[in-house]
Amino acid sequence: MSAFERFSLLFPVWVLLCVGVTLIEPGVFTWFSGLLIQLGLAGIMLSMGLTLLPLDFERVFKFPLPVLLGILLQYTIMPFLGYAIGSLLGLEPGIKAGLVLVASCPGGTASNVVAFLARANVALSVTMTAFSTLLSALATPTAVELLLSGSEIDVSFFALFQSTVLVVVLPVLLGVFLNRTFGRTQFVHRIKPALPAVAVILICLIVASIIGKDRALLLESGPIILLATVLLHLGGFVLGYLISRIVLRLQPDVEGMSRTISIEVGMQNSGLGVVLARNHFSMAVVALPPAVSSVVHSLIGSALSVLWRRYWPDPGSNKADAGS
Repeated sequence: MSAFERFSLLFPVWVLLCVGVTLIEPGVFTWFSGLLIQLGLAGIMLSMGLTLLPLDFERVFKFPLPVLLGILLQYTIMPFLGYAIGSLLGLEPGIKAGLVLVASCPGGTASNVVAFLARANVALSVTMTAFSTLLSALATPTAVELLLSGSEIDVSFFALFQSTVLVVVLPVLLGVFLNRTFGRTQFVHRIKPALPAVAVILICLIVASIIGKDRALLLESGPIILLATVLLHLGGFVLGYLISRIVLRLQPDVEGMSRTISIEVGMQNSGLGVVLARNHFSMAVVALPPAVSSVVHSLIGSALSVLWRRYWPDPGSNKADAGS
């Protein structure tokens, strides 16, 4: 295992460390703001695209049921869970909007690493992340506008759509194109191992910057935001797994696929939530649930991967090709 891989596997540790530092000394990370946050997310998505090939998208035709099931659960369970939790906890409008926003985002970029550690179906994880990311341009604004319409928060479908295309979809497609065209060149071959580490650094900068800038708001509302995000992600992991076990019970790799869908549903692209909150919502507190979410889903996902790998190993999963 390379140094870059070891660094990436410690993703939750680096996020926690950066959050701890920014709570003590916000100025260490608050310089990373505005356009830098948008460029940072675009860089993360470009890095993701550089690890993908057209094969990762074509694989959906080999096993459409688990991919479509996972994406359906991603964009139904999570947004409605976010809305329900926000309503049950009586969250103030800004916090509730932030929770719904991050719940409506596509699968997280770290989910593929967690799937590997959990002995899940890595190929399925890659395909689900790729498809949910491309669909986010329509799915995320639709879910947010649907669930927040009639609230005190103004939501513009077109503005959310435009931002998602610019900072998520286009960088991913550019990365796929570059990988397909120049993937065999010496330069791309050399930088590929470092891409996950670059993505980890960028998400740490984004999360720490938001938390540092809104430190006072977090210290005031932190406990309720933490509770809401823990409930959201736990619900996503548990429901994603249980529903998949039922629907895919006749599939040969039902355990591996169910673990993968659980991880994909439970982990969100929190960076996208932060960017959309910053660009399209006037209340600063809207960005806090996505920022806290990044820490929460990483810790829960890592803990689950350890439990699955050590106590419920499944030799039939973690395949290079989910269709095999």
